[in-house]
Amino acid sequence: MRGSIAQASTLEAVLKRDRLIVLAGLVGVTGLAWLYLVVMAVSMDMSMDETMAMPQIRPWSAVDFVLMFLMWAIMMVGMMVPSAAPMVLLYARVCRTQREKGRPFAPTGAFVAGYVAVWSAFSLAATVLQWALEQAALLSPMMFGTSPILGAGLLIAAGIYQLSPLKHVCLRHCRGPLDFIMRHWRGGTGGAVVMGVEHGAYCVGCCWFLMGLLFVGGVMNLLWVAAIAIFVLIEKVAPQGELAARVGGAALAGAGLVLLLAG
Repeated sequence: MRGSIAQASTLEAVLKRDRLIVLAGLVGVTGLAWLYLVVMAVSMDMSMDETMAMPQIRPWSAVDFVLMFLMWAIMMVGMMVPSAAPMVLLYARVCRTQREKGRPFAPTGAFVAGYVAVWSAFSLAATVLQWALEQAALLSPMMFGTSPILGAGLLIAAGIYQLSPLKHVCLRHCRGPLDFIMRHWRGGTGGAVVMGVEHGAYCVGCCWFLMGLLFVGGVMNLLWVAAIAIFVLIEKVAPQGELAARVGGAALAGAGLVLLLAG
C-alpha cells in the first residue's frame, strides 16, 4: 500500500514538471535538427572542395528524392519548432489541468505530431519544387538560385504576401495560443492530432513564402536559414511581431526591386 502511494506521489511530481519536460524535448528536437543541418552543410562544403567545380545537373533517383525530402522535413523542424514552443507549452499545461480534473486528455506528443505532419507535407511540396527548379537549371545542384530574375520575383512576392490580409490572419492565430486553444479545443488523442494539424496549417499559411526564400539565398546556406528562422520567431513571439512582419515585408519587396533593377 505504501509502495503504491509512493509511486503515485512520484508520478504526480513528474507530471507537475511536465512543462520542463516538454520544453526539454522541444529544445532537444530542435538541437538535433540543427546538428543534422550543420553536418550536412559541412559535408557539402567538403564535397565542393574535393571536386573544385560545380557538380553537373543530373536526374534524381528515388533515393535522392527521399533524402532531399528528409532534409526539408528536418530543416522545417529546426526552423519552426522554436516559434511553436509557446503554443505547445500552453497545450501541455491545459492537458495537465484537464487531467487533474479527471477529464480525458491527449498527450502533447500527438499535438506536436499533427503539427509536424503539416510541415512534412509542405516539405514534400518544397522537394518537388526544388527538383523542378534544378531540372530547369534555375537552381544549382548545390541548392543556390541561378536566376536573378527568379530571386527578385520571389523577394517581391514574399514582401507583398507579408503585407497581405491572409498573412496577418494566420499570424494572429500563431501569436494567440490561448485564443487558438479556446476556439479549437478537441478532446482525446485524435483531437490533439487535429488541433496540431490546424495550428500547423496556420503556421504554413503564415510562413510558406518566407520558406520559399531559401531558394534565393541557398537551401543549405545556414546563415540564411538561421536568419529566416529568427525572423519567423520574432514575428510570432515578439511584442511588436506584427509590425516586424510588415517592416520585413517592405524590406523584402525593396530588396527584390533593387535586385531586379540591378539585373
